[in-house]
Amino acid sequence: MFPSSSNYISRKPRLLKEFDAYVKYSRTVLVRYFGEENVNTLVAEARLEFENLIPQLPYIGGKQPFTQFIVATGLSLAMYRIAKAHGKTVEETGELLYEIGKAFLKSSPAFLVRLFGKMNFSPFYLSRLRKRSIESHQRKYPDDYVFNFIKGDGKTFDYGVDYLECASCKFLAKQGAPELAPYLCPVDILYSEALGWGLMRTMTLA
Repeated sequence: MFPSSSNYISRKPRLLKEFDAYVKYSRTVLVRYFGEENVNTLVAEARLEFENLIPQLPYIGGKQPFTQFIVATGLSLAMYRIAKAHGKTVEETGELLYEIGKAFLKSSPAFLVRLFGKMNFSPFYLSRLRKRSIESHQRKYPDDYVFNFIKGDGKTFDYGVDYLECASCKFLAKQGAPELAPYLCPVDILYSEALGWGLMRTMTLA
């Protein structure tokens, strides 16, 4: 058993419900990529793969939204491994994950999407993010994110986050799938467009 894996194991029923919701909203996309006759088998295999990954998810303090990022990475990895077993390339899986992200956002109530988008600019959220950035440099959890909070100038940008270490990249590397990491980053742009974040990047660690 991995260090602090009990944190995720205790949440396994809830995490599997998240997987089921993920599949529910992405079924049309999965049919398009794999065919109606293969979807049920693929979903069952991916669910089992994700269940097996749950104890291996790195514990990074339980704080959100970073822990949810790790869960999403585990879910994406499960889908990648099964897609690969069914003959899909990493590029095709990257497209699949992007399309699933679009389907999920489309299924979400518009008012909740707008509300969530605004929350990421609230004083409370920014205060927590700034505090979290300072804590990250203590490296209490080796598999955690490490980043700097960049104060906005009030004109050209609201705030910035400079990642020095990426928990998702570390996890995928340990799982022998570092090639998947670059294909997770475009989903952030997708969410930015839907939530009104106005995300701009110069580069990514992936």
